[in-house]
Amino acid sequence: MTRLHQSLARKLCNDSRGMKRRPSLELLDTDEGTPREIAGSLRDLQMFNQWFGGIRTSEKLVRSALAKHHGPTASLLEVAAGAGFVPTKIQQHLSSDVDLSITLLDRARSHLNGTNRTVSGDALALPFADNSFDLVCCNLFVHHLGPQEVRQFAREALRVCRIAFLINDVVRSPIHLALTYAGFPLYRSRITRNDAPASVRQAYTPDELRDFLQPLTAGPVQISRHYLYRMGIITWKHT
Repeated sequence: MTRLHQSLARKLCNDSRGMKRRPSLELLDTDEGTPREIAGSLRDLQMFNQWFGGIRTSEKLVRSALAKHHGPTASLLEVAAGAGFVPTKIQQHLSSDVDLSITLLDRARSHLNGTNRTVSGDALALPFADNSFDLVCCNLFVHHLGPQEVRQFAREALRVCRIAFLINDVVRSPIHLALTYAGFPLYRSRITRNDAPASVRQAYTPDELRDFLQPLTAGPVQISRHYLYRMGIITWKHT
């Protein structure tokens, strides 16, 4: 890390203590950039999920949620899935234990890829009947939503799932914000250099999400902390 990045990281830690959530523009949300920049940012996201807790966090959530599901098969809807890198890895890791069928949903069909079933649609009005999937999951999506949108998405996810709604997301923290700047030399794209700190600035804390989710379900809300400022949330549909 350069002296400039070290100085910036220290300044962010000092200036952002008790930081409040600040909605921030993420360029990848609007596909703003050249095809090369977008492709580079998507590879950065894959790197974050591969090496910095994304896959591990989601896999732990899915395993925990399915521990009460004793059948040989299960179904999962991944919202804001993109190419489906994380759920596809989980599907592979769980293949010896359960036949996990996956449906990928994203706002733009151009984002979807892979061999799993794909659907374009709105996360706030999921185009599925009640109780269509065992699990509804999302990874690095909830921080893009405002508080009322989080509640609406959760209502839809709980309507569509049979067992639980799972959230894997980053935690807002001044140290985490500093780390996103310290990681600049690793990023392939200028989009990531904008979006990584923007994600942390508009991320939620575990307590904030618990307050949003608990009134929406008859079941408990189970929150865990994971590697490098990740949190995992299981919102059970029933007790």
